[in-house]
Formats: sequence, C-alpha cells, structure tokens
Amino acid sequence: MAARRMSSLLSSSYAPALLRSLDRISGRGRGIGRFSTAVALEEPIIPPVKVEYTKLLINGQFVDAASGKTFPTLDPRTGQLIANVAEGDIEDVNRAVSAARKAFDEGPWPRMTAYERSRILLRFADLVEQHADEITALEVWDNGKPYEQAAGDEIPLFIRLFRYYAGWADKIHGLTIQADGPYHVQTLHEPIGVAGQIIPWNFPLLMYAWKVGPALACGNTIVLKTAEQTPLSALYVSKLFHEAGLPPGVLNIVSGYGPSAGAALASHMDVDKLAFTGSTETGKIVLGLAAKSNLKPVTLELGGKSPFIVCEDANVDEAVDLAHNALFYNQGQCCCAGSRTYVHERVYDEFVEKAKARAFQRVVGDPFKKGVEQGPQVDSDQFEKILKYIRSGVDNGATLETGGERFGSKGYYIQPTVFSNVQDDMLIAKDEIFGPVQSILKFKGVKEVIRRSNDTQFGLAAGVFTQNLDTANTLSRALKAGTVWINCFDVFDAAIPFGGYKMSGHGREKGVYSLSNYLQVKAVVTHLKNPAWL
Repeated sequence: MAARRMSSLLSSSYAPALLRSLDRISGRGRGIGRFSTAVALEEPIIPPVKVEYTKLLINGQFVDAASGKTFPTLDPRTGQLIANVAEGDIEDVNRAVSAARKAFDEGPWPRMTAYERSRILLRFADLVEQHADEITALEVWDNGKPYEQAAGDEIPLFIRLFRYYAGWADKIHGLTIQADGPYHVQTLHEPIGVAGQIIPWNFPLLMYAWKVGPALACGNTIVLKTAEQTPLSALYVSKLFHEAGLPPGVLNIVSGYGPSAGAALASHMDVDKLAFTGSTETGKIVLGLAAKSNLKPVTLELGGKSPFIVCEDANVDEAVDLAHNALFYNQGQCCCAGSRTYVHERVYDEFVEKAKARAFQRVVGDPFKKGVEQGPQVDSDQFEKILKYIRSGVDNGATLETGGERFGSKGYYIQPTVFSNVQDDMLIAKDEIFGPVQSILKFKGVKEVIRRSNDTQFGLAAGVFTQNLDTANTLSRALKAGTVWINCFDVFDAAIPFGGYKMSGHGREKGVYSLSNYLQVKAVVTHLKNPAWL
C-alpha cells in the first residue's frame, strides 16, 4: 500500500492554490539536482515575503525586549541574516505572564460563551487561509523545509487543526454522577488558567497549532516561547489572531533562548500549566523546573527512535518508498521519523539496493524551487551534529551505501545517507540523529524484532509494513509506542492523538485527548433535602 501523507487527509482548495503560487517564484528543474552531482547550488531565490514582525507580542502589542537585545534568525540555505528578533528573557516572561494572568482573571476570554470563542478561532483560520502564501514563505525561509511540503501538507493541516478545536469549544462539559446518598453530584471542566508553552523549530506552525488550539478552545490564556531558530511565522499568525478578535493578553509570544526565556517560563510561579515539545534531555530540565517551582502539570512530547518494520511478505518497492518518506521527510527532522528500518532477512538485500537507489534520486536544493524534496538542515549546530553521527556510523563498521557528506558548498545541506549492516549497539541505531540518515537493520522473526524494537529509551512511534493481518495485530499490540502506523506513516489527522511512551514524554496532543491537558476537573456535591428520587 502507498503511504498516506498529511496532504492526502485534506480535500482543501487552498493547498493547490499555494502550490500554484510556487510557479511565480521558481521554475521546475532549475538549480536542483540529485545529491550525487555534488554541485554548488545556484544563488538562492528571494522569498516572496517581507519580514514585518520581529518584536515580542505582549498584551496585544508588539514591543521591544526590556533589555533592548535582539538575536539573529538565519537563512539555512546560506547561513545569512534574515532579521534581528527581540530577545526575551526573564523580565519579558514576567510581563507576558502578568498580561496573561490579568486576561484570565479579569478579561473577557474565559467569560465569553464558548460559541463566541469558537467563532474567533474560525475567523483566525479563515485569515490564515487568506494569507497562506506569506505564511508559507516565512516558514520555508526561516526553517528550510521544501515549499511544496509546507504548502501542501503543513499549512492546510494548521488551518484544519484550528477549525477542529473551534468545533470543540462549545462541547466541553462535565458529568452528572449518581452518588450513594441524597446528593446531587456534578463535575465541572474548568480552564486551568495561564498556560506556558514551548515549541520546537522543526514544525514551528504545526506545533503552535497543537498547543494553542486546545488551550484557547478550553478558555485559557497563553504565554508561548518560540524556538530561537524559527521565530518568524508564529509572530505573523499571532497578529492575525488579534485581527480575528482575540482579546489582548490572551496570547503572548516571547522569542528567546531556552536557558533564559524558556527556563523563566518553566519555573514561573504564576504559570498554571506547561507544555513542551523538544528533546528528551531538555524535557527533563523543563520538568524539573516545573516541579521545583509551583509543581505545575507538564505535558511533554519528546524525542524518538522509531522502528519501521518491513516484514517478509512485504511488497519491497512499496516498502522502500514508504520507509524512505518515513525517514527523510522534513530533512529527517521529525521526532517520530522511522529511523530504525528493520527489514526481514529474506528481503533485506533487495530492500537495501532499492533504498540506496531511492536515496540517490532524492532531489536536494533550494526549498523554494519546484520539485525539491529536501532542503537544508535548520542551522549549523544541527548540520554538524548529523555529520558527526555519519562519521560514527562509518567508524563503527556500518556500510555507507550512499551519501554521507555535505551537499554543495554553502548552507546546511546534507546528502541523503543510507547505512546497511547496522547493529543495535551503534550510535546511529540508538541516538536520535534528527537528520537524513537511514539505518537499515536485519531481523529473522517477529519475536526478535519486537524485542529489539522495544529495547530503547524511546517510545514515540512505530511503523509496520505487512500484508498479514495477524502479524499487523501482533506487532501493533506488542510495540511500546504511542502511535503505530500499519502500512502507512506520518498520518497526522487533527483528531488522532499523538504522544509517547517511556522517555518520549507523557500526555497526548491533538484530538479530544489534548483538551484534558488544559482543563481542571472540579466535583460539586450538593445535599438534597427530601429528594423525589435518587
């Protein structure tokens, strides 16, 4: 079966319009090439958008950082400056939390009807749809992901997520409970208060939607810290939120670094709830800061090292294509990437040869150009980290089938890389590389692959490719992961919950389960005098 990507879940009219806009800024086939050519890239395309918002958004106004400091956000295609952005720190977090607290305690947002909140969320989604070209261009420019991916998959899903949560806003309610005695018992589902949210750089807008959507639908106020690598798109869309009628102070955006702004938010005594997406290592720090301050509840969506299991009955051509997309999508910068490709020994050699050929054909280039499948990694740190892991794979005895080097002479491009003969104890099989590096491992039987797949600190996702229903059922129940995709991968519908087992985090995002992250449950018990019935 062919993989169903995010775009296949959406029958939108605006995704094709976004892709048509790419014709205006690029020509198909110019300046793109298979990575094996290793030629220097053409001069990068000038993005069709102007950077308008670089300040902090606090209490409905764009303001400078209290310190006056800024930090650079860079174009990963070149390493050159896009813009200088206000650098928030503890004083700015305090200002933002104060605004959010006042908006929650005194403002109209939690007091307006849920239907009114729903209408604001829907108006916001409409405005994003109207400004989709500019938003897509900002996301691509700041992050390096292919324009066709952002326009076809991510922006439509962003819009869908807010419309999904707009639909939930007026359907949040408690229960009436039968008690043993003359009591009327009901539960209230109340907004938790001020939510602190910290999002990563790999999917800036989607992570914004995963967190902001349910928090606002439940009636909370927010202080959100963007990743320092990718601050621009969140500032732009948050301006649209206020155009949609969101009251001042309900949504505050602080750009800045983790050790300063992130730590201040996680440890703030007046933040009622914290949600974080990022590495497991940083997640531990965030959880500790939350515990040491006011013991605020924390939702964590952390790292992964997801197994992708190709069984002996698989159609090898289809399995190769699905495994390729499971790993290389978004330059491999996915927490749930299928980065341990387990292939049954009977089809292993054929799979390796075809996986190598597919990676060799992957089109690397300027993400604004048509036909490009892979852009640059997000920054120099990520670029160097990936190359270090590639060197470790070679040093540890894995077979480098293709790739393994820089692509071009500038920017943070890396050749799509495939290793075979990978062993479970190698770093490339254990650590989250977060890059375009496919590790192919061999297995003999179902029990063996279950044991090896689960022998990891992570448990975010897994993929299974088989034509046997019994095998699919066995693996889906045995794999210790928050999501198991059967004959598909990276299906991210708005209603499907997402989260991890073990050190991949706790709590769930998306779907109805995410609402519980932003609600308090209160039991109200009233004594009944001479009740007609119980």
